[in-house]
Amino acid sequence: MAARTADAKSLPDTTYIVSLDVGTSSVRTLLFDHRAVQQTAFGKQLSYRVSTTPDGGVEIDAEELARLLGECLTALHTQMRSAGLRASAVAFCTFWHSFLGVDEQGQPTTPILHLLDTRSTSYVDKLAERLDRAESHARTGTVFHTSYWPARLLWLADQHPEAIARTRHWWSFGEFFYHRLFGRAAASTSMQSGTGIWNPNRNDYDEAMLEVLPIRREQLPDPATMDEPSTGLREEWRQQWPDFDGIPWFPALGDGACNNIGSGCVTPDRVSLMVGTTGAMRAVLEQPTVEIPPGLWCYRVDRRRLVLGGALSNGGEVFAWMRRTLQLPDDAALEAELSEMTPGAHQLTLLPLFAGERSTGWRADARAAIAGMSLHTRPVEIVRAALESVSLRFRQIYELISDRIGEPREVIASGAALLKSPAWAQMMADALGRPVVSCQEPEATSRGAALLALERIGAIGHIKDLPPVTDVAYEPRIEHFAEYTAMLARQRKLYRKLFQED
Repeated sequence: MAARTADAKSLPDTTYIVSLDVGTSSVRTLLFDHRAVQQTAFGKQLSYRVSTTPDGGVEIDAEELARLLGECLTALHTQMRSAGLRASAVAFCTFWHSFLGVDEQGQPTTPILHLLDTRSTSYVDKLAERLDRAESHARTGTVFHTSYWPARLLWLADQHPEAIARTRHWWSFGEFFYHRLFGRAAASTSMQSGTGIWNPNRNDYDEAMLEVLPIRREQLPDPATMDEPSTGLREEWRQQWPDFDGIPWFPALGDGACNNIGSGCVTPDRVSLMVGTTGAMRAVLEQPTVEIPPGLWCYRVDRRRLVLGGALSNGGEVFAWMRRTLQLPDDAALEAELSEMTPGAHQLTLLPLFAGERSTGWRADARAAIAGMSLHTRPVEIVRAALESVSLRFRQIYELISDRIGEPREVIASGAALLKSPAWAQMMADALGRPVVSCQEPEATSRGAALLALERIGAIGHIKDLPPVTDVAYEPRIEHFAEYTAMLARQRKLYRKLFQED
């Protein structure tokens, strides 16, 4: 089935949601109607590059990011005005975990520190000297890792004390951008829940964590005012975007939560599988609290919904690395060869940890390894082993989620890296032992933000009222499940030898 998009000119005059999307390589504006259908004739996308440093730094210029997003908003405002359309609300999604410091006037005191910044690796253990790992994880839903705020704040305090001294507030990019537009840093529980300093079951900051960090509660968004929309733009922006003034602009939400919503995974019987450059598997739980199992993280979609899951730093980038590095046939021939191969026939054991490990072992220092190669090993066999190994990393997350909430009816897949390879999608189904259904919404994350905005303004009763378009269902081949189980055992054995034994 084709993706459900439409040209706005063919639709009646109705509710429209502007969706802002700040990803790790581009910013964009999109437009969705009252059915959460993307209006393809509207919006703008601009790419940007992160800055890297030799010691593992990954940074983003907040001012440049704000400028680019403003340019995208200007383009969409012009397009909508020309078409005679008016927005009813603005939704916003952005990358989780990244943050920056700002001074009293809201000017940056640090660049945005990206979730893949690993300069705080040595400070993970310093954090463990101050707090118990297991107890902290049970409270915050996060582990001690370079992806989250705590270790990076300790690194900043040690390496850049002048920045700590100049900082009045600690924000995500969403708060920074809204402060520019409205004079207030509108924040969401969704973004705060991905920091590592938030207790998702209590919907408040974790006091034990704050006590050991160079940060004070008053430097953070006030929980009492979170999730509330802003409406009145500052004068300079009101003049630039008059049709966007006076409507609710909802605070930025975590991109992973929005991806779940946009791909229709809003109840525990449908688990989301997203494979882009990185990867994640998540389940949304509409309940007040949850017991958080070791190995997984737990964040918030909003005040009424939790999101439980795991994330991989190595998703589609593993496939991309193979394409760049090995002598492979063209895409069509490669896909055909991958499809014809028998699981595990290559006799390779591969750990796809090129960018370190997040779920489930959370070893930032872990690296990729291939065992079992011989002079007879062919490049396509290495690719097949790599894709199977990523599938098995997801199986480990899947098993932890299923143990907590039960077996889902199906897994809904999104992300271009996975969906453009039917062979890989079939490997996922075989490894998981569950049907993998492809989501055909072209912008699931932005759609999820729009759906939540439609619910907030009362245009729909519940986010499940507008299910996504799905297409191919890859049924698991039961005869292959035992081989994937054996491969997983070999993968775990290699992992223990490399990273857990003295």
